[in-house]
Amino acid sequence: MIASNCQAHRNRVPAVSQHQSALLDWYDQHARRLPWRYAPGQPADAYRVWLSEVMLQQTTVASVIPYFLSFTERWPTVEALALAPLEDLLEAWAGLGYYARARNLHACARTVSLDHGGQFPSDLNALRALPGVGDYTAAAIRAVAFGLPAVVVDGNIERIMSRLARIEAPLPKGKVAIRAEAARRAPDQRCGDYAQALMDLGASICLPKAPRCAACPLAFECLALRDGGPELAAQYPRKLPKKAKPTRHGAALWLSDAQGRVFIRRRSEKGLLASMLEIPSTDWCSSDQPLAAPDWLGLDWQRQDAEVRHTFTHFHLRLTLYSARLPRGGDAALQATLSQERDARWVAPELLGELGLPTLMRKIAIAAELADGPG
Repeated sequence: MIASNCQAHRNRVPAVSQHQSALLDWYDQHARRLPWRYAPGQPADAYRVWLSEVMLQQTTVASVIPYFLSFTERWPTVEALALAPLEDLLEAWAGLGYYARARNLHACARTVSLDHGGQFPSDLNALRALPGVGDYTAAAIRAVAFGLPAVVVDGNIERIMSRLARIEAPLPKGKVAIRAEAARRAPDQRCGDYAQALMDLGASICLPKAPRCAACPLAFECLALRDGGPELAAQYPRKLPKKAKPTRHGAALWLSDAQGRVFIRRRSEKGLLASMLEIPSTDWCSSDQPLAAPDWLGLDWQRQDAEVRHTFTHFHLRLTLYSARLPRGGDAALQATLSQERDARWVAPELLGELGLPTLMRKIAIAAELADGPG
């Protein structure tokens, strides 16, 4: 019975070549102009494809463009990126979030430079072996940069395939059927254009909440549209209810000296925001108990009427702002302790914006400024 149902479904779907032709004709007219792209039908630069794909993970195109332009101007080749100090790359990345991507970016650039002679491989297994390169990124590089067949499935393509075939299995379970549908439709020619056409279609037409079905070149084969119009199409892909994110709490520690400079340091090489510059904070814990006054350095920490809120992938963070000031002339023991912190430095508050601080640390600095001269 299952086999006959599958065959019936196959028979209802127009020929794959018709699907490809309709999509590519649309793309030839409506392709987005993006700084990492070449014209439809033209080969692309693997370095630029890889860099853009890593930046675009869980980040919007509009946010990525200025970072991409800055990176490629500063580091125009994968070899140049490999030679850059990791700290410089992290500071240039600040604001894009998900900082493990930046560390993997650096590691991947070094691997390509040292093990592949500065040339990205085209083989899927070799691409997957590179640091930070998963199935999607490997397929995107192979298809877009080399024009070779690959099954490219990102969030946009998941949405399109789930609607075309009306796949009922909710994510993440439905990914298997979605990938099979994408593989069935994938072409052997113009592979990069086809993948980018689907991405553009998902970004401009097959939208998550209000799909523009009347303008879609694939409307003729969309089962969700056929069976229930745009209202039904908008319900795909099916998703399980999201679990509520927990909230963690801590204290941000704004330490200034007699000259008004603020103390910052570099975080450890592991964990969230690894190796990024930071304004110190206490541990982040999930306890609902009232936050105790910090005892760092034995200083008299004053609680400010400010709370910094930030959301990471798996939890919300709430930081209460505390401030303290070193006594004029300093304290030799305190200064010695602080100097042992990783990459310790004192910075004028107005210069913090030049250091490439991650978004959370920028929020702390803004909260401190609004607290009207903490300490």
